[in-house]
Amino acid sequence: MQSVLGDAFSVGRISFWTGLLLSSTVGGVLYVSMSRSIESDAHERFYNHVKYAQSMIGVRAKAHTGLLRGAASLIQSSGSLTHDQFHEYVRGLQLAKHFPAVDLINYATYLTKDQREPFLAAWRAEMQSGVKARLDITPPGIRPAYLVISHIEPDPSSPKYFGVDLMANRFFGQRLVLERDQGTVQASGTPIPMLSKTNDAHLGMRMAVYRRGLPSSTVEERRAAYIGSVGISFSVPKLLHGVVDEIPIRGLRMIVYDTGPYIDRDGQERTDWPFTLYDSRGTSANPRPPIDTGSDIFSAELPLDFNARPWKIVYSVPKSALYTEFDIYYAKMMAAFGFFGSMLLYALLRMLTSSRRAALALAQEMTSELRDSQRKLQLSHQKLRRLADHAYQIKELERKRIAREIHDDLGQNLLALRIDAEMLAARTRDRHSQLHQRARKTLMQIDATIKSVRQIINDLRPNVLDLGLSAAVEWQLNEFQRRTGINCELHDLHGEISPCDACATAFFRILQESLTNIQRHANAHKVVVELRLDGNWLSMSVKDNGCGLAPGGRNKQGSFGLVGIEERVVILGGSCQVLSGPDGGTTVTVSVPMVDTPQIVAQPPQEHESGPALM
Repeated sequence: MQSVLGDAFSVGRISFWTGLLLSSTVGGVLYVSMSRSIESDAHERFYNHVKYAQSMIGVRAKAHTGLLRGAASLIQSSGSLTHDQFHEYVRGLQLAKHFPAVDLINYATYLTKDQREPFLAAWRAEMQSGVKARLDITPPGIRPAYLVISHIEPDPSSPKYFGVDLMANRFFGQRLVLERDQGTVQASGTPIPMLSKTNDAHLGMRMAVYRRGLPSSTVEERRAAYIGSVGISFSVPKLLHGVVDEIPIRGLRMIVYDTGPYIDRDGQERTDWPFTLYDSRGTSANPRPPIDTGSDIFSAELPLDFNARPWKIVYSVPKSALYTEFDIYYAKMMAAFGFFGSMLLYALLRMLTSSRRAALALAQEMTSELRDSQRKLQLSHQKLRRLADHAYQIKELERKRIAREIHDDLGQNLLALRIDAEMLAARTRDRHSQLHQRARKTLMQIDATIKSVRQIINDLRPNVLDLGLSAAVEWQLNEFQRRTGINCELHDLHGEISPCDACATAFFRILQESLTNIQRHANAHKVVVELRLDGNWLSMSVKDNGCGLAPGGRNKQGSFGLVGIEERVVILGGSCQVLSGPDGGTTVTVSVPMVDTPQIVAQPPQEHESGPALM
């Protein structure tokens, strides 16, 4: 007695620890899966927010590009722009209200060496009231061409900005050439030294201005029509001001980099950066705080094309900023639910185990009954298959009878009617033109009716089946190729094979069904059909070079084509295979035994008389 109690206690203790381990595992899996799900949802919300911020930056960039294009259009349309006209135009823009990031707008006039002195004289005369210092081109010196800043708004406090030759500055030379030759807006890749401060980068954008009325479709035409360049300088922090505040996430950080090439002080193009243009956490004392990294940080990197300059904007935020209190406790709740739920389920399973033996005994008693039911089901299935075969044979015989009656009765009547109409048309050709035309129309209607009747007969049961299986297959392939344009080939090395009528009809219907599937689904341009006789087995394969059979295509709901083929072959005691290659293409192969010895003709069959002219 004590031994039995000891064994029971030992089994119970093992079961307890097993259930505890299983419940802990389930709780841990639920905790990890829910934590990942919550993190994935938070990351998706973070990414949607930063995409919205990215779109805001793009809209602001387009607005400033539009400002530049408007100024270029004004200068081009005015022909000769005066200082007062430019001043009034910029004053009307109200830059401080509508474009707070813009520092100034300037226009640089393009000059050749011969135009230098006349331009200086006219320019000094126009600007003498507004600028007290003597205006000149800086840096000094005679060069083949100049791009001189002649207009600046708002009016600068110092005249040193006037007269700067932008083409003499090697840092801007390459961009100015692209601006002139391409006719596109070009943004600078490095901050403007005289305007930029710590954590306050100021960039420039310029656009070429061409002479009104001159063509500017090619590079040569643009160079000939080039009269100057209009540009703006803007503050990157002011351009991006408020973008982070619009995002409802605490602690979001945005860093803007320029990743394009730039020209160093030696005039060489370099790409060994990105250059940091803006950091939302940067200050004058600490312009470049350390980058946030680690597993508790969400980060996203999005590109932005800023007028031919590739920008990269990096957003980062602590994950905790996107978690709610419910998100924090939800994973723990699921872990507790999984632990206690598993414990209850395990206890229930232990209780159900005791009834397993009784269930097994009951199952053994039911096995014999199930076997009897299975035998009855198989017998019923065989009867249904024989019934389907009988219905199929009756349908084919009825089709054959209807086709022959249409051919013999309606065909003969239509033929006689056509002969009469032909005679009437011939006799009225010269004497009764209107009656002749009416007779010709009637003759055409009779021909169309004969064609329609012929098609109906062929749809019911083509008479070419009476000439043998090979002839019927060849006729069907020719009709399919004529109707669809798909190239068809027939490989028949045995000549004419004459199986029984049921077998020939089944093979013909299988071919029709296969060609229909190819036309509807395969998207093929070639079909190869092969008839083969191996001993007492007749085989036919239909192969196409289409897209192949989709996974699960044979069991698609509402599709009975391949099912019908398989059932017809099984009724004849044969087999069916449907194969789809890895590179596309589908092959349908059917094989059936021939009850009677087939008659094989060594030479192709001779043409037979087709009866009435209807065929």
